[in-house]
Amino acid sequence: MSNELTGQAARAISGVLGTKLGMTQVWDENGKLVPVTVVQTDANVVTQVRSVENDGYDAVQIAYGQIDPRKVSKPLKGHFEKAGVTPRRHLAELRTSNAADYTIGQELDASVFEAGQKVDVVGTTKGKGTAGVMKRHGFAGVGASHGAHRNHRKPGSIGGASYPGRVFKGLRMAGRMGSVRTSVQNLTVHAVDVEKGLVLVKGAVPGPKGGIVLVRSAVKSPAKEA
Repeated sequence: MSNELTGQAARAISGVLGTKLGMTQVWDENGKLVPVTVVQTDANVVTQVRSVENDGYDAVQIAYGQIDPRKVSKPLKGHFEKAGVTPRRHLAELRTSNAADYTIGQELDASVFEAGQKVDVVGTTKGKGTAGVMKRHGFAGVGASHGAHRNHRKPGSIGGASYPGRVFKGLRMAGRMGSVRTSVQNLTVHAVDVEKGLVLVKGAVPGPKGGIVLVRSAVKSPAKEA
């Protein structure tokens, strides 16, 4: 029976929530300059462990970030009290085949990762507001002269006349850009500083400085051979 039908995760996934501090560059062992994103992973805590028997699937719920208890809703306050932890600002759930290895109240930190490991980073992209087709979709626009009259950044035709008599769904047009949930897969962990709670990930990750991201072991990366 497939994992989708049984509710069992395909592999063991570990991860933590963190704050994107920004980007910098560091030297590797070969003297090459490497651009990295620094993620601050303060103490994450396990607030719930799901199982196939009780919930239909295996997963672990983690919480991160301090919050004034007065700003927490009653249902969430009860949820945290049941777990025996102080209220946290952010919650995330990881489907993992080894959920039974976690215990409620267990703290997680940067030590769940190691240098060279492949990870996925999930976050919310920077919001750009209303944007035209050139910025939003990379349209080329039209020439600056030779008959172009105040249409340098316009999209051009968006459809036919009497046939089809409508604009097709999904046509690339101007509109709201950014501020969407997205994942960047198979990035490489350059270094881990457990004492400072820092994870250095090669390359860029979604979101602005101060944004909340979920760093988890890569879902699609091939498992290491024993």
